[in-house]
Amino acid sequence: MYNILIGGAAGQGIDTTVAILEKALKKSGYYVFTVRDFMSRVRGGHNFSMLRFGAEEITSHNDKLDGMIALNDETVSLHKDKLKAKGFILCDSSLNAEGTQVIKLDMDQMAKDLGNIRVSGSIAVGAVLKLFGESLEHISDIMKTSVKEQYLEVNLKALQTGYDSVTAKFTHIDGNFKDWMLLSGSKALAMGAIAAGLNFYSAYPMSPSTAVMEFLASKSNETGIVVEQAEDEIAAINMALGASYAGARAMTGTSGGGFCLKVEALGFSGIAEIPLVAVDVQRPGPATGLPTRTEQSDLKFVISAAQGEFPRMVIALRNHKDAFYQTIRAFHLAEKYQIPVILLSDQFLGDSTATVEPFDLSGIEVAVPADAKEIKGEYLRYLITEDGISPRLIPGKSKHFVSADSDEHDEYGFITESASVRKDMMDKRMRKLKKLEEELLEPEFLGAKGCTDLLLGWGSTYGPLAEAVKLLNEKEPGKYGALIFGDIYPLPVKKLTEFSAIANNIINVEQNATGQLAELIREKTGIACTSHILKYDGREISGEEIALEIWKGGLI
Repeated sequence: MYNILIGGAAGQGIDTTVAILEKALKKSGYYVFTVRDFMSRVRGGHNFSMLRFGAEEITSHNDKLDGMIALNDETVSLHKDKLKAKGFILCDSSLNAEGTQVIKLDMDQMAKDLGNIRVSGSIAVGAVLKLFGESLEHISDIMKTSVKEQYLEVNLKALQTGYDSVTAKFTHIDGNFKDWMLLSGSKALAMGAIAAGLNFYSAYPMSPSTAVMEFLASKSNETGIVVEQAEDEIAAINMALGASYAGARAMTGTSGGGFCLKVEALGFSGIAEIPLVAVDVQRPGPATGLPTRTEQSDLKFVISAAQGEFPRMVIALRNHKDAFYQTIRAFHLAEKYQIPVILLSDQFLGDSTATVEPFDLSGIEVAVPADAKEIKGEYLRYLITEDGISPRLIPGKSKHFVSADSDEHDEYGFITESASVRKDMMDKRMRKLKKLEEELLEPEFLGAKGCTDLLLGWGSTYGPLAEAVKLLNEKEPGKYGALIFGDIYPLPVKKLTEFSAIANNIINVEQNATGQLAELIREKTGIACTSHILKYDGREISGEEIALEIWKGGLI
């Protein structure tokens, strides 16, 4: 398994360089996993991506580098200590880097000689592919998808120039992933929405959720999806609710600050029983916080967002594959139970790229509104039922009047202030939770089933925890296991109760400062964690970091 870093200032073409390398390495058969670290600015600063690749599935990044493409001196000074003994630094000859690990090429001059100063990144890509013993067999097809046609020839020449300028340092590893897909978490989520039959998406641009809207907009002509860039967050969620009421499968997306503005309308979804899928791609707060960084600090907020009480579901997306399938499921549950379903992603998952097995579309199930033909006699939109689910018709599709109201209402949907009707309607809505609990997915367990040390996590900590448990059990076989929650509210408790009963230590791992999952678990079950590993500096935790914290006994 290899690991390289590509770093420089914003505007130096890091994203394009990484995208070409990812595609080339995946086409070579490697499993590819890339994380991105970038500042909130258009030019300057220090940005970098870490690209890890190998012949087996990879779930986490790692700071130990086999190589580095340094586009400026700052990249060298900040990351040179992460290089392995056989690692290399590839950079332009104008940089100040010195030492036996440094490979200097006059890339800027090479690019000028080729007639385009901007192709220096392609020179670097060619050199890196050679250093890792790769061929250029597929590079022409890859470049056709990455650069404009008029610049294709010069970029291919640049790649060959870089390739011919170095000698191989590493050996190619055979992998079987060339026919798999390469997706970011946000693209996987968006593809899940498309597969679920999304008709309408509304959002206001907010990092890091904007990638979802951008992908859906790029596919809107092919799919027939209406993608609306709303004037603000409040308009975005109300547009989605209006579309859903009218019969469209609708979704809205944002990040934490934007979700704050959506909460009153979220309550409208709850009381009016209008299905809605809402995405929160988390970033550090409060307020503006760190707009381009990652955190898991919105959990308790979204569980209780909006005044009053109403049923909702919160699903934390664990990885790229999970993002696809859970998004489909979110649409199904939102429609079936006529509730808001909130999907929690974060910048780490949303912006990271992974190799993903082609999706299986054969088992997709998404509930549909009621059939008007099944309504016998008078139609009551909010009919009191045993399971709390009333027949939902689409206005204009039948002779029946379909009401919706943000005030409390009776079975017809007419406003009421009756104390008894209020209680009956509240009870009706809340009964949905009891039925919803039957559909909850238990957290995924990884590691040794007889573990004495149980790690807990949720959402995107899945990958780092998977690697941590593997590392820990290699050193102390059979001792460690992990439960990683996807369905998180209502909280599934069967596996948690089972494994906590045999564990001597319960170690909570989260990307927030207060241990929000641990607090939720204690509130709902009385089970208390014995220690915590919490990271909240805006950077994603790695499997190795988790293992090191446990090995050194530095638990909080």
